[in-house]
Amino acid sequence: MLKGFKSIFKIPDLKNRILFTLGILVLYRIGCHLPTPGINAAALREWFEQSQNTLFGMYDIFAGGAFSRAAVFGLGIMPYISASIILQLMGTVVPYFQRLQKEGEEGRKKINQLTRYGTVFIAAMQALGASVFLESLPATSQGIPAVPHPGIAFKLLVMITMTAGTILVMWMGEQITERGIGNGISLIIFIGIVDRLPRSLMDELRQVMAGTQNAVWEVILLAVLLVVIGLVVLVTEGTRKIPVQYAKRVIGRKVYGGQSTYIPLRVSGFGVMAIIFAQSLMFVPQTVRQFFPKNETLQTILGYFDLQHPIYWFFYGLLILFFTYFYAAIAFNPVDVADNMQKYGGFIPGVRPGKKTAEYIDHVISRIMFPAALFFAVVAVLPYMMTEYTHVTPGFAQFYGGTSLLIMVGVALDTLQQLESHLLMRHYEGFVKSGRIRGRRYG
Repeated sequence: MLKGFKSIFKIPDLKNRILFTLGILVLYRIGCHLPTPGINAAALREWFEQSQNTLFGMYDIFAGGAFSRAAVFGLGIMPYISASIILQLMGTVVPYFQRLQKEGEEGRKKINQLTRYGTVFIAAMQALGASVFLESLPATSQGIPAVPHPGIAFKLLVMITMTAGTILVMWMGEQITERGIGNGISLIIFIGIVDRLPRSLMDELRQVMAGTQNAVWEVILLAVLLVVIGLVVLVTEGTRKIPVQYAKRVIGRKVYGGQSTYIPLRVSGFGVMAIIFAQSLMFVPQTVRQFFPKNETLQTILGYFDLQHPIYWFFYGLLILFFTYFYAAIAFNPVDVADNMQKYGGFIPGVRPGKKTAEYIDHVISRIMFPAALFFAVVAVLPYMMTEYTHVTPGFAQFYGGTSLLIMVGVALDTLQQLESHLLMRHYEGFVKSGRIRGRRYG
C-alpha cells in the first residue's frame, strides 16, 4: 500500500489532480468560516451549543459546521442533494422523468440541468427560512440578539448570499469530479465531517488531562473505534453477485454474446440514505421540544425521544429498517433489470427470463437487505450508546457510527478506488494486490 502511495507522485497528471482537489477543498473550508453580513456570530454560537441534538445540529454536520456560523456556505451542498433525491423519486412515478432516465447521455444532461435549477430554488427557500429562523432566535444571556437589524433587507441579503454560496459549492464539486480526483460532492461532505475530528480528539485529551477519563480506557475506546471502522468497511465492500449468461447471437457475419457476467448487488447500497431519512424524522421531536420549553406535558412526552433514551434507539432502528427497504424499492427496479437482460439475450442460469427473473432478483435483494439493515441500525444507534455508557464526548462519539462514519468510509473507499484505477492504468502497483477497492458516492 505504501508503494502505491509513493507511485502517486510519479505521475504528473495524477499529482496535478490531487493538488487541484486539495486546493478546491481548502477554498471550501475558507468559505465555511466567512460569516454572512448582518449576523452576530457569538450570539449564534451560544444558541447552537445548546442545539447539537436537533435537526439543526444534524444539518450543521452536513454543512461542515458552516450552518452554525451562518457562513456564506451555510447551506452547504444539501440543497443539491435534496434536489437530486427529489428528481430520483420523481423518476419512479412521473413518466417524463422515466423517459429521461432511459435516454442515455442526453437524458442525463437534462436531469443534471433540472437538478441545478432545483438546487437554486431549494437553496433560496432554505435561505429564506434560515433568515426567519435567525431573526427568531432569543437574545444571549448578555441581551445580544443574533440579528441586530432584522427586516426585509436582512432576509434578502441572506437569500442572495447563501444561495450564491450553495451554487458556488455545487460548482466546486463538479470541478473536482471533472478535473480532480474522486466525486466532488461526496468529498465536500466528507471534508466537512472530518473537520470535526481533530477538535473531538482534543476534547477527549482534555478529559484525560482533567482526570475525568482514564488514559487506558481511552486507548480501549480507540481500539473499539478501529474495530467498528473495520466492520463498516467489510459490509461496505460486501457484494452479492448474481450470475448472468448471454446467449450467442449472429448478426450479419459477426457473433455477439456468449459471455458470462454478473449483477453486483451491494449489501450496503441503501444504508446511508435510510439513516439520513430516519435521523431527520427522529430529530423532529427534539426540535419541537426546544421551541416549547414551558409546556410541561409536551416536555414529558417528547422527553422519551431524547437521544440517550432506549425508546429513541428502538424507534430509530425500526425507521432504518423501514427506509432501507423503502429506498431500495424506489432506487432499484428488478423489473427494468429483467427487461434489459431479456432485451439483450441475457438470463440467470436456472431462472426463466422476464417475470421470474424479476421475482428472483427481488427475492435476493430482500434477503441481503435484512441483515444489512440490522447492521446499519446498530451502527446508527452506537454513537448514542457510547455517549451514555462510556462517557465519551458527543462530538467524538459520532465517529463510532451513524451517517458520519458511513459517509467517511464510503467516500474514502471511492476516492482510493479512483486513485488505484489511475495507478493500474499506468502500470503501477495498486493499493491492494488482490481484488479491487469499492466505494460509495453521494450526489
